[in-house]
Amino acid sequence: MQIQDKPPHETPFEWIGGEEKVRALVDRFYDLMDLEPGYAALRAAHGNTLENARQRLFWFLCGWLGGPQHYTDRFGHPRLRMRHMPFSIGIRERDQWLACMDQAMGDVGIDEKLRVRLRDSFFQTADWMRNVGA
Repeated sequence: MQIQDKPPHETPFEWIGGEEKVRALVDRFYDLMDLEPGYAALRAAHGNTLENARQRLFWFLCGWLGGPQHYTDRFGHPRLRMRHMPFSIGIRERDQWLACMDQAMGDVGIDEKLRVRLRDSFFQTADWMRNVGA
């Protein structure tokens, strides 16, 4: 790796701006899910309230990005696929999740280079979470 190829920070968590920026990202993500008709299938999968999901995603993303391990400290290994099995996740839900997260990253001003890296990682994870054919 060339020195110019090195990311500007040790972890994506530092690069994104720490807990404050992760919180802003998560809040914008769930606000968009609640407001935008294009994310209706995604929103429907979350039940009446988003507070629990909002908090858990914040805890999870902090650790996943290389910051504090709030989620694993509380619940152990994330076991994402197992925890999402009760929900029907197909291509539509995956694509809505990814579009909503990408829009949220843009809205809160995530650096474009980091946004591209995260978009790729989010796709791999979201696609792995699918448990129905379409």
